[in-house]
Amino acid sequence: MAYFRITLMRSGIGMPKKVQGVLHALGLKKRMTTVYYPVSQSIAGQIMRIKELVDVKEVEHMRTKEEMRAARRPDKGYYIEKRSEQMEL
Repeated sequence: MAYFRITLMRSGIGMPKKVQGVLHALGLKKRMTTVYYPVSQSIAGQIMRIKELVDVKEVEHMRTKEEMRAARRPDKGYYIEKRSEQMEL
């Protein structure tokens, strides 16, 4: 099953009430928040109302909040690329 991944890129401040209502209905309250919805005509119609404010991609699988958080987290620790040669005294 395919999903729309919708990310709010620009704020809805100053937009008409209808646009702000669509953002609220989709659950987009803050910038850079991401929501997933199954592909359907009704969701596509809502996306068309706010297309200037959002980034939309069609993905195969929905990610959980934990998976999105883990993808943003940098790797722990460090690694050694090449050992330096030891100097003898």
